[in-house]
Amino acid sequence: MNNITILWADDEIELLKPHILFLQERGYEVIPVASGTEALDELRDRQVDIVFLDENMPGISGLETLSRIKASHPQLPVIMITKSEEEHIMDEALGSKISDYLIKPVNPNQILLAIKKHTEARRLVTEKQTLDYQQQFRMIGLELDNRLDYNEWIDMYRKLVYWDLELSGSDDENIHDIFASQKAEANRLFCRYFEQNYLDWLAQSDDKPLLSPTVLREKLFPLLQEGRPTFLIVIDNFRYDQWKYLQPAIEQYLRTRDDSIYYSIIPTTTQFARNAMFGGLMPADIEKKYPKYWVNEDQPGFKNQFENELLDENLRRHGFNIKHSYNKVLNAQYGHKLVDSIPQMMNNPLNVIIYNFVDMLSHARTDSDIVRELAADEKAYRSVTLSWFEHSPLAEVFKELGGRDCNVIITTDHGSVRIDHPVRVKGDASVSVNLRYKQGRLLDYNPKEVFEIKDPAKASLPRRHVTSPYIFAHGNDFFAYPNNYNQYVQYYMNTFQHGGISMEEILIPFITLSPR
Repeated sequence: MNNITILWADDEIELLKPHILFLQERGYEVIPVASGTEALDELRDRQVDIVFLDENMPGISGLETLSRIKASHPQLPVIMITKSEEEHIMDEALGSKISDYLIKPVNPNQILLAIKKHTEARRLVTEKQTLDYQQQFRMIGLELDNRLDYNEWIDMYRKLVYWDLELSGSDDENIHDIFASQKAEANRLFCRYFEQNYLDWLAQSDDKPLLSPTVLREKLFPLLQEGRPTFLIVIDNFRYDQWKYLQPAIEQYLRTRDDSIYYSIIPTTTQFARNAMFGGLMPADIEKKYPKYWVNEDQPGFKNQFENELLDENLRRHGFNIKHSYNKVLNAQYGHKLVDSIPQMMNNPLNVIIYNFVDMLSHARTDSDIVRELAADEKAYRSVTLSWFEHSPLAEVFKELGGRDCNVIITTDHGSVRIDHPVRVKGDASVSVNLRYKQGRLLDYNPKEVFEIKDPAKASLPRRHVTSPYIFAHGNDFFAYPNNYNQYVQYYMNTFQHGGISMEEILIPFITLSPR
């Protein structure tokens, strides 16, 4: 039995008996009525799952009945059936939020499809997605057994993000557990691959992925040569799965031209990755070439306060002596003001806009029980990000740019990962405080549990002391000191952090869009 109840209102309901019998034979309960008034009476007394409503009935019209149904049952699916193909009637019905629109004469299979579409679609889609992923599970496993290169790891991550989003609507805990296990295995293998190759990438000029210091040169600078204004929008701590979740909302205004992923350097933090991106240099090279623009971790002051200056130097080194604006949006008031400035910004070849909301959300989730509950896992984290975007000045920015002749880029400096496995470390007061990487003297750790770089120069990282290695957490690990260990672990468990090595932190979006 389907356990689906259908209310069917039509002044010629007697002529529809064959259709009603067709549905009843398939287990549907059908309540036939001959007018809008009877339909409203039934809805006051009965619980129904879907309504078929004739548009042209005597007495209360179908459109008036529809309006009253929506007033009292806004989520109830209503299928309008009419003999008329006049556009204004269709427009009025669609404007009244009907779920579907059928033209008479209708056949039983049309009716059956409409019912399944609006009452069983989620279940049918979920079952199909689960079956498809079960078939793909083995294929993904076989691919992971191969020695993937950096481009193949990008393809693998795209595939995992796709299935993460596809399966997010499923209530099947077993399939979620299977996917989580496969993703964890993929992350383990990615970390091993990254550690085996990262220092070689930095030491050679060929055969390496696009990294933070080269991404603007390869992706942004060619657009500047087109002669159209370009808007570079950097959303701090923005993961690729968050981009795919926001993509439909953004594509209301802009068309995606290039959906790329590049590799963040490590540590995957703003101080290192974003400064490297804007400066076009590795952190140690920035410290050496532009010492006034680099602030070490043990020095006072903001660690990324010279992004605009570093970008300016990067542009000049590559022959771009152009006017560019730089705006960092830290609150909604400034964001709204920025929208009003877009007409003036169109006079600049380049405009940079930094949005820190996602990073602030990540930190707020750590410190606030309410935010932690709202963003309990990856699915909820994406949902909160979308909710913020839809009501943010950034959505207004995209809407405004969608009507102008310009290039638009969305990117980030690093992602984040949900941590759930503590790893014990020890160190003195000079050790950095980040949960996903540590640098400092007298670090005590198990080398098998971390990625260690004993000589920071090999990773083009600043050296604070003669004996100051860097260590990085893998996958979902995070570093915890023995002092107050249990309290510390409980506080940070299942929060979103960055600084270490995982697909979510390293493989990040660089999206190029243009007006529709």
